[in-house]
Amino acid sequence: MAHLVWVIDEEWADYDAETAALRAWDPNVDIRFSGYDYATDLDEFGTRADLILAQVYAPLPATTVDRLECCKGIALFGGGYDRVDVETAARRGIPVTNVHGYCAEDLADYVLAAIFRHYKPLDGYTPKIAKGEWGAPALGNPPHRLSASTLLIVGCGRIGSTVAVRAGALGMHVIGYDPHRDAEKLAARGIAKVDDLHQALAQADYISVNARLCEETTGLLGAAEFDCCKPSALLVNTSRGKVLDEPALIAAVRSGHLAGAVLDVVADEPPSVDDPILHVPGIVVTPHVSYISIESFAELRERTVRNGIDMVEGGHPADIVNMWRCSSEGSAGNLKGEVSRWPSSLIL
Repeated sequence: MAHLVWVIDEEWADYDAETAALRAWDPNVDIRFSGYDYATDLDEFGTRADLILAQVYAPLPATTVDRLECCKGIALFGGGYDRVDVETAARRGIPVTNVHGYCAEDLADYVLAAIFRHYKPLDGYTPKIAKGEWGAPALGNPPHRLSASTLLIVGCGRIGSTVAVRAGALGMHVIGYDPHRDAEKLAARGIAKVDDLHQALAQADYISVNARLCEETTGLLGAAEFDCCKPSALLVNTSRGKVLDEPALIAAVRSGHLAGAVLDVVADEPPSVDDPILHVPGIVVTPHVSYISIESFAELRERTVRNGIDMVEGGHPADIVNMWRCSSEGSAGNLKGEVSRWPSSLIL
């Protein structure tokens, strides 16, 4: 009997790679496509899907997950899974996968690009030249060399560690805040662990936020944290927007408690044109593109489909994010699962 695969997405221009991989697995596979407003499709065929391939922006709340009758896995295109009710999925015996670390190099390069833009703002001098400013007067206060600067990484998993390697190659002093990583392992990655977040922020010239979004990390950096920062510090966020208290960030930049921020993620995506975060001098917002390269896209799409196929076939991919136990009887949609407690972490 042919498998039914349901793709929920509004990002990709085509699904050639996914279709080819799925048909190589099952030549008769039935592939259906929906956008994020999928209520009608859920009624018509979604409840019978054997596998869901979904963009990280696709909402999959408990009200959807509880209606999945045959689903053997939900495979997400990306690292985030905050829009999926993973606990309900676990109780239903449905594993959920993301794709760990596929874009670590790309995000690390973005962080470095933001640092260099702040340190050597090549595109920022035209207005000063137009006013006749040249040489040192056009620069104002000189910056420290990167080799004399400290980078704080908040969340020292795969991505944070890749940022650390690149920053270390530039001679930067790298410190890290991650309560779930021991100092010895961080030291092996070139990161000096700091246990107190406020103390870490006070030391930092640059701050790279690489923490995944969960209850523990929502609003992790707010007014009290920004008050600890150097007025010359730059914050770069490539994780999730809600890790930051955005009104507090805006206030910190406007008041001079923070020199600026480069954000590839914001709390509400996509933001409305009048969202305050888009209209603050010193805050640069990019449209969640830091992870994109030809190589990262290829890996993301291949691994997402492979995760999905593995789950349908009863495997246990390394990318599963909701640890679960269930009986071995019956179809996956009818298994009675018991949620295993998985450790909260700052990893991405």
